[in-house]
Amino acid sequence: MQAIVEIAGQQFRVQKDQKVYVHRLEQAEGETVTFDQVLMLIDGEKVTVGAPAIAGKKVQATVLRHLKGDKVLVFKMKRRKGYKKKNGHRQYLTQIQIASIG
Repeated sequence: MQAIVEIAGQQFRVQKDQKVYVHRLEQAEGETVTFDQVLMLIDGEKVTVGAPAIAGKKVQATVLRHLKGDKVLVFKMKRRKGYKKKNGHRQYLTQIQIASIG
């Protein structure tokens, strides 16, 4: 069984025991999180689509750890003007493992 669920403003296609990196969540490591914005359920050949979400369906996950993503470098330059600007960014992420769908 697979589901498309909205987590922290983004949509993810998940299945049981899958590990997913999402934007930083407030829950502590080891806690259980419930997401009720299930947009689509895929169970073999049977597909259920919500409008916009399926009522009564939830996805539960466990927070594994909080971490920072890879560094992204932003470099701006205007040729022949002497303008150079270098900036870096590291996104705060949370790794979760899907415990159950339904």
